[in-house]
Order: sequence, then C-alpha cells, then structure tokens
Amino acid sequence: MQTPPVILLIEPQLVENIGMTARAMMNTGLRELRLVTPRDPWPLGEVHQKRMAAASSGADEILENAKVFASVEEAIADLNYLYATTARTHDMVNRIMTPRAAVPDMIARAGRGEKTGVMFGRERTGLINDYIVLANAKITIPLNPEFSSLNLAQAVLLIGYEWYQTQDQTPADILYTGGSVPATREEYLNFYHRLESALDEAGFFPTEDMRPSMIRSLQNTLQRAAMTEQEIRTWHGVLSALVGIPRRNQHS
Repeated sequence: MQTPPVILLIEPQLVENIGMTARAMMNTGLRELRLVTPRDPWPLGEVHQKRMAAASSGADEILENAKVFASVEEAIADLNYLYATTARTHDMVNRIMTPRAAVPDMIARAGRGEKTGVMFGRERTGLINDYIVLANAKITIPLNPEFSSLNLAQAVLLIGYEWYQTQDQTPADILYTGGSVPATREEYLNFYHRLESALDEAGFFPTEDMRPSMIRSLQNTLQRAAMTEQEIRTWHGVLSALVGIPRRNQHS
C-alpha cells in the first residue's frame, strides 16, 4: 500500500473535532496528523485530553503521534504536493478535483516518492484564501448544493474512504454461510420434488395449462434463495410438519 497523504487541520477549534478526525483517519488507513495553531494550548490539559480521547474512540496512536505547528508554512514545508479542501471554487484560478479524482493522483505521486498532504479547516469558515493559495490543487466534495456543510471529521472521512477503497480488496458481494456450505443442485432438486409432490396432493395447481409456469416460478424462487445444506434440511422439516410426516421419515 502506498504511503497515505498527511492530514493537516488548520486552526481547529474543538478538541472533539481533533479526536473524531483521528478516528476517521484510523478507520481509513491514514496515519499522519498535523495541527496548525489549535485553539487550545498543546499539549492539552487533563480535561481536554479526556474529551479528545473519548471522541477518538481508541485512535490513540494517531493522537499520540500528532505534530503541532505554529504556521501553515512550517506544517507543509516537507510536502511535494498539497491539496486544499474547500467548497469555494470560483474565487481564483486553480486545479479543482473531486476526492475520487484526487486520490489516484495522490497514489501516483506516492509511487514516485512524493509526499502529499490535504488541508482542512477551519470549523466555521473553512480555509481562508491565504492558505488555499499555498496548495497545488483544490478538492471539492460533491454534495447536496442546498446543504453541503461538513464538520472536519466528516470531510476527512470522505477523503480517507476514497483513499482506502482504491486499495481495498474486499469482495463486493459475498454470501456468508457460517458453518454450513451452499446446497448442491441435487439437494435443491430433492427438496423441490418433495415440495411439488406435496403440492400435487394438496391440489395446488389449478389446471395442467398453468402448471409449467407455476413450477418454473417456484423453482426460480428457490434458486434465488441460495440456501445452505442446513437450510435445505430445515425446509425438509417444515414440509414434513405441514403434511404430517413423522420427522424420522422427512427425507424419504
């Protein structure tokens, strides 16, 4: 996995936001947090430290390794490429990217040995233009234009999520079967033939003309269920109970 971007919070006001940002970073594999002139003196007092730690929900490693800087210029000095997150896009000429476009750019730069960073802040007003001009590109997160306000941790999480997803190998769709295994076609067919026979005896099929389409519908429904061996056995038991067959004979 490529080295992730540095996360910079510019003039954060609330220690809870710093803690929640650390949580979002830990969720998404981001590692390095830098703080520029946070409102509360650093290192924090005991009360503020507890509030921040509680908000981080255990992301202690991020907070313990966080670095504090007196200016943005100092915080970004070692970075090769800097992104500024902002909702303002028309006040100056600049490269504007969505998170989905920016993250592959970050990965490509990391692959070339470049160190990248993403600036966020402030809580109430966002980044001021004097800080935005220090960045190589802007990141604007597409949201509901009627309500696009995010807190710091939410914004970091959205960037971090895009970063993590580009390198995550989790299957998009998987059937979890626990201790059982998917039923075989033979087990499906055995159950279906028992079901069809029981339905015949109960007079379920109104006419022979309707029978083929009804059979296909029932078979299709059972196939979509993607049952396990244990589930097939359970349905054998259900069918036996409905037709009054003793359990010891339910598979006969």
